[in-house]
Amino acid sequence: MQLQTAFVTGATGLLGNNLVRELVRRGIAVKALVRSPEKAARQFGSLARIELARIELIQGDMENVGAFSAALRGCDVVFHTAAFFRDNYKGGSHWQTLKRINVDGTVALIEHAYREGVRRFVQTSSIAVLDGVPGLAIDETRERDPADADDYYRSKILADHAVLAFSKKFPEMHASFVLPGWMWGPGDIGPTSSGQVALDTVLGKLPGLVPGSFSVVDARDVALAQIAAAERGRSGERYLAAGRHMTMRELIPLIGRIAGVATPKRMLPLPLLFALAGLQEIYARISGKPILLSIATVRLMVKEADRTRFNHAKSERELGLKFRPVDDTVSDVIAWYREHQWLPVQLDAS
Repeated sequence: MQLQTAFVTGATGLLGNNLVRELVRRGIAVKALVRSPEKAARQFGSLARIELARIELIQGDMENVGAFSAALRGCDVVFHTAAFFRDNYKGGSHWQTLKRINVDGTVALIEHAYREGVRRFVQTSSIAVLDGVPGLAIDETRERDPADADDYYRSKILADHAVLAFSKKFPEMHASFVLPGWMWGPGDIGPTSSGQVALDTVLGKLPGLVPGSFSVVDARDVALAQIAAAERGRSGERYLAAGRHMTMRELIPLIGRIAGVATPKRMLPLPLLFALAGLQEIYARISGKPILLSIATVRLMVKEADRTRFNHAKSERELGLKFRPVDDTVSDVIAWYREHQWLPVQLDAS
């Protein structure tokens, strides 16, 4: 399918902004849903005039889809990248917000999109909806039981179920799913957890290494997977875009080598990690600022250890998915933060 106009939710986020950039680079007009026009101006202000001309900012949020639903009219596809995620890991219970935004908001979005004549919908799912045996490669068939998931994972599972049910009820709505891993990339002005790890590592704020493993992927590769899913993916199908299995013992030294800084070498014991996480949760509640560790995050790292190996054969075969080297991704992240003065241009590595 040849795309002419796309609607992107979460357009200023890490995935959203890289998706918008790739779409306009291809000459596709974008209606970009943003909560803050000021943040959007910061995110897209460096684009060339011809690219900016292809972006129409739509102010709104996923808690009130009806308020912006008219803007869905005339779009060939909706790319749904918005989600309530990081604040869920600041401590406390967030289920009602997760359900309202991630589940109910997704239902409202696909319903309104269909009413406005949209017939393609790409749901940004997550590797969170899959489960498997530690150490073995997981593919799209390995569904996670919602009862065995934390609140964020459960919200993603239920959102996917709702989108799939809608597409079965209305087969004219072509809905596919892209399942990213831990996304890294330029333009991470949140910052997300990956950006925070990069910043804390380069600035010497990491007290040590944490256990667990991750599947690291470039957000730009996920954006390419999303466009491919819209153009030639099969309706109702999941497509993994999880990236490369890594541990923090591998990732942190890689960041240090690229940034030219020394990095921690010792693993933090679990009791200390839980204590640090508790202190960070208190700090988050007082300051409202993002944190790297919470008790929920530590529990998740322990539970999901070595469940981050994924089989991308289906995405490679059907979408032509490829992954750039992690070194290139990390280099671009560090360069972006330095260019935008989040990090000093040069640091003493001693």
